[in-house]
Amino acid sequence: MLERLFEDARGDDAREAAIGNGGAGPVSAAELAQRQDSIYMPISREAGVMIYQLVRASKPATVVEFGMSFGISTIFLAAGVRDNGAGRVITTELSDNKVAVAGANLREAGLDDLVTILHGDARETLAAIDGPIELLLLDGWKDLYLPVLKLLEPQLPAGTLVLADDSSFSSVAEYLSYVRDPANGYESVEFPVEDGFEISCRVG
Repeated sequence: MLERLFEDARGDDAREAAIGNGGAGPVSAAELAQRQDSIYMPISREAGVMIYQLVRASKPATVVEFGMSFGISTIFLAAGVRDNGAGRVITTELSDNKVAVAGANLREAGLDDLVTILHGDARETLAAIDGPIELLLLDGWKDLYLPVLKLLEPQLPAGTLVLADDSSFSSVAEYLSYVRDPANGYESVEFPVEDGFEISCRVG
């Protein structure tokens, strides 16, 4: 299934060109999500293997993902949880189409029983999570990495791993400044995987 999804994702450039920039002027997150509801924007294969390994090693009871898209990264997360024998994945997605297609992909992969999909704006849906989060993957809109992290910080005990994809993007700079400042309670390091992958550990 992952091979098929990665192959499908290779058509992103053509799909983005067909969509165009959608006209001038600012748009809401919901409007942007619906406009790009055919774009995969996937995690890289290497990053996917890395997050699977981190789930296996850290054995988190609760994994939270910001930005499911068509479910490639979610499959890696849920496969790690399944192979650990315990745990759950809570993921978020704003696009109606992606929620439907990713749900079908998870069912086909036999992992849907481990995954709860929160449909809507993550800044609202994730606010209802209670209890500790032991692993957090940030892979949605880059400018929301820091707001989502701060929203969830009360649920992040010491030892929680926080993973951020596409760390080389300029829109992630504010987030990186935050997690790389020891005063904010993290130890952080970047891994040179495709567009960059920041791994931070909550230490305070």
